[in-house]
Amino acid sequence: MDAIDRAIINKLQKGFPICPQPYAQAAEEFGISEEELISRLQAMLDDKRLSRFGPLYNAERMGGGLSLCAMAVPKEDFEQVAEQVNSYPEVAHNYARDHELNMWFVLATETPERIDQVLGEIQAQTGCPVYNMPKKQEFFVGLHFEL
Repeated sequence: MDAIDRAIINKLQKGFPICPQPYAQAAEEFGISEEELISRLQAMLDDKRLSRFGPLYNAERMGGGLSLCAMAVPKEDFEQVAEQVNSYPEVAHNYARDHELNMWFVLATETPERIDQVLGEIQAQTGCPVYNMPKKQEFFVGLHFEL
């Protein structure tokens, strides 16, 4: 990872321009072209230096549902179950944890009712119980990973 890639990751974690040509405006800050910025982002996604690049929406404010979920997945089935879980467009993030509940994911749905539907489908498809842990109170933590 070179200095420009580090600068891209560090800067764009804090926000992305909202304008007619956001990639061009962001690229100016790094002294590169819009095409180079897009190419660098795609390369970082392709080689897994970035797991995703895109906006985060507040599903609840848009009338949807949001919940943190966990599963106890047998180690030998973990990759297959992760693929099954990640196949749902409602799965926003998925994390492996060193714990009895070793797979955690965030579910963001168009409606609050869809949460139970998706969790039921995941449980039926994987054969693993899914623990639904909806938030009781929201806290905002400005998380930033400086590279």
